[in-house]
Amino acid sequence: MESTYRTSEITQLVNKQKAYFQTGITKTSKYRIAQLKKLYKSIVENEEEIKQALKQDLNKSDFEAYMTEIGFTLKEISEAIKKIEKWMKPKKVKTPITHFGTKGYIYREPYGVTLIISPWNYPFQLAMAPLIGAIIGGNTAVIKPSELTPNTSKIIQKIIKELFDEDYIAVVEGGIAESTLLLQQKFDLIFFTGSVQVGKIVMEAASKNLTPLILELGGKSPTIVHNDANIQIAAKRIVWGKFTNAGQTCIAPDYIYVHDSVKQKFISALKNEIVHFYKDKPLLNNDYSKIISERHFNRLVDFLKNGQVVHGGDYDLLTHKIEPTLITDVNWDSPIMSEEIFGPILPILSYFNVDEVLDEINQHPKPLALYVFTEDKDLAKKVIEKVPFGGGCVNDTLYHMANPNLPFGGVGESGTGNYHGEYSFSAFTHDKSVLLQTTKIDLKIRYHTTKNALRFIRKLLK
Repeated sequence: MESTYRTSEITQLVNKQKAYFQTGITKTSKYRIAQLKKLYKSIVENEEEIKQALKQDLNKSDFEAYMTEIGFTLKEISEAIKKIEKWMKPKKVKTPITHFGTKGYIYREPYGVTLIISPWNYPFQLAMAPLIGAIIGGNTAVIKPSELTPNTSKIIQKIIKELFDEDYIAVVEGGIAESTLLLQQKFDLIFFTGSVQVGKIVMEAASKNLTPLILELGGKSPTIVHNDANIQIAAKRIVWGKFTNAGQTCIAPDYIYVHDSVKQKFISALKNEIVHFYKDKPLLNNDYSKIISERHFNRLVDFLKNGQVVHGGDYDLLTHKIEPTLITDVNWDSPIMSEEIFGPILPILSYFNVDEVLDEINQHPKPLALYVFTEDKDLAKKVIEKVPFGGGCVNDTLYHMANPNLPFGGVGESGTGNYHGEYSFSAFTHDKSVLLQTTKIDLKIRYHTTKNALRFIRKLLK
């Protein structure tokens, strides 16, 4: 599909932002804090419109919309306002004896003009959180929201247009054509959240200009439930983490390995918690999210043919809803285990030996998240140390993402780079190394013309 923008318009927008950045106005703490306060105030004032847009796009309940999108964003802003001046201070580093007379500092320098490409599953929060990083880092930003959530995209456009000149922050709505035009530009940093497949396209485009890149992707995030786990708590937290937003969460539990000795008890607990959360008829529950598009809906319905459905399994084509579903009798050759599910279907596998489980997980791409439920601290330590993953929890799901003091990001195929809190500031700034040298003394041994200089250098550089 042809873009509604001309290439010249996109180029002009980027050039205007480059010129604005060069004025230096975005670099002061006063300016950054003022923009954050404006954004916070506008989000509060537009809360009802944001919730309505999320309801239209994904059928999100008011609770989910506030907790996972609006409230999350407001907390990120308030934390940044409190701490930004501390983050911005040049950091003094230690001086080795070889550098006697000098002082070393790390300055946190903005990249410049940044591009933020956000996804559809948490369309408000995953546009705003990187934008907060761009602002606190002293950059300008162009935001490309997902075309699959047009109502949320529209409210993002409205908020940004009312608050900021496009020379500073702008929104480009549209689909693949608009993304392609944007990726042809020379940005100073690209921040992409989305699928692995599209992430590869973004990375290829960024490589043509050697543009720094942060990729927040996904993958199949495993959950391990050991035989000593608190089954009721595990079931409740897994159901909450898996079926929030109808499973359309990049860090949702993708599949479960449960110890065979507690498998039936655990499945029974999962069923009870699903009914507790979503009632007997989830398809009629007005607070239960829908699947974003017909294409994704059909892909998920095909997965229902895998294994044995032990709970749920019904769906409604008109509303794009699929019941929270539990499936057993699957293995790694099943289609449902070949890709990230990204929907309300949860495969359950069993095990006897946890070491074999860890070996199996390590045969596949590094996951964005991992969860283990156990009362054995040594077992939890073993899982954490043996399996590479982006981040995760012991005895919980999703919750690590909401701690602003923990970095959020992937590793390997699940992404590169991280953000949230101070890590967002780091993501959108370059560590510039500066050495301040004195002229009061001059170490002669650094020059080859000094007698016996090499002998002294050998002693120092050990």
